[in-house]
Amino acid sequence: MNLILMGAPGAGKGTQAELISEREGIPAISTGQILRNAMKAGTPLGLEARSYVESGALVPDATVIGIVKEYLGSEECRKGFILDGFPRSTAQAVALKEFGIKIDAVLSINVSDERIVRRMSGRRVCECGASYHIDYLPPAKEGICDKCGRELFIRRDDRPETVLARLKTYHEETEPLIEFYRNEGILVEVEGQERVEDTTALVKKALECAVKK
Repeated sequence: MNLILMGAPGAGKGTQAELISEREGIPAISTGQILRNAMKAGTPLGLEARSYVESGALVPDATVIGIVKEYLGSEECRKGFILDGFPRSTAQAVALKEFGIKIDAVLSINVSDERIVRRMSGRRVCECGASYHIDYLPPAKEGICDKCGRELFIRRDDRPETVLARLKTYHEETEPLIEFYRNEGILVEVEGQERVEDTTALVKKALECAVKK
């Protein structure tokens, strides 16, 4: 099974990728991981990517596409793969299609912006590593860590203004891709639920139907 997972930050895409990977026995890997692996291995494209990263520049599309192509052709992906974070643009989607690799389904986990902001801005963390949520996993005493008694705080990435900015970028980049894969006839959409297990059940059913087509 060759899959692409799409979903806004906080939609639960990473969790579902891990669960599908475990169930199907195929690797789930993000573009970031693929790039880091290539840089660590010192491949020609990995070294090229490193030169951009070390200079603080964005790695160009051509390099990213080349590295992803190498990874998809590796032994690790012989039985299938789950791509998370690639493609990010229509140009990358076209390049992926030109690889000649069949994509069985593109799974989009849809969650409203309002729910995502509530999910992410409700997170609270502690310096000891413990994490909470004001709605779903509150501490016994408001604002205080159950484990060490220190004051909880909200990460910068979880602040509402940051979440909204990330969502704006996601919509600008992703909506053309959603339409691209809908036209390809392989888009599968699932409404993300509050409980992980409920989303998992919908994802499993949707993918089973998609692969049977």
